[in-house]
Amino acid sequence: MNPFSTTYKNDISDQVLVKEILDGNKKSLNGLILRHQPFIYNIAWKMLGDPVKAEDLTQEALLKIISNLNSFQGKSSFRTWAYRIVRNHFLNDQKKPSNLFASNFEELGLLLDSSESIDLSEEEQENKKEEIREVRLQCLSGMLLCLSKEQRLIYLIGDIFGADHTIGSEIMEISKDNYRKKLSNARKDLHNFMLNKCGLVNKANPCRCNKKVTVALETGMIDARNLLFNRKEFSTFKAALEPDANYLVDESEDIYSELHRDHSFKTQYDKKNFLEIILESPNWRDRLNLN
Repeated sequence: MNPFSTTYKNDISDQVLVKEILDGNKKSLNGLILRHQPFIYNIAWKMLGDPVKAEDLTQEALLKIISNLNSFQGKSSFRTWAYRIVRNHFLNDQKKPSNLFASNFEELGLLLDSSESIDLSEEEQENKKEEIREVRLQCLSGMLLCLSKEQRLIYLIGDIFGADHTIGSEIMEISKDNYRKKLSNARKDLHNFMLNKCGLVNKANPCRCNKKVTVALETGMIDARNLLFNRKEFSTFKAALEPDANYLVDESEDIYSELHRDHSFKTQYDKKNFLEIILESPNWRDRLNLN
């Protein structure tokens, strides 16, 4: 269940799991991690644009949550308490985002304009549809990286995960008015760029994913044998979160938000399971009194 949803019903069971973990229950630790790890990981992935760095960032954030369980007093929901730790860790982390695209919208726009556009026939587009979607997902990821860290996080929580303004403001520890203003500014920055550059949002724009795929393949920007975002085992944010997500969009036209919700949502992990690291560490076993 999406922890950012207004219909989230796991706060009480989260608190029960925390109590059981502190009593040394390994199964409860596993349950708590498996419940929140996918959401924390997918925030990290979109914050950095790099799946490997995102795994490290996720493990670091989960370690902070686990190591501070003794300080959770139940004065707020576990969700709010835990994701404030995630927020602080992600905003203060010094890992560099993926340099695949650009660090700001102006630079990204210049890169897209200077990249050669090559028309494909309908047959070629059909044959390369997986690679074309990969180009689209990489470009959308690049757009998110042009936002500031705070903007990225607020946009992910508010528009992609579908948190309402109360939940979003609690996690960010700002007023609801301030949260709404910051979310609106992030939307406007993305919308303005996509309205002026993206052919998916504005048909008058010349930039088309299918016209960029040839150059992307030739330069190695995408690897047809090892797609980064577009894999069969991945879901999408929209598919993974509905009907839990409560998407709130102030503007009447939100096609750009829909495009970002179509981004990859990863639930399986290649690295050694985070829980195994905890359970194999004598230090952590002692600290949590795991039996």
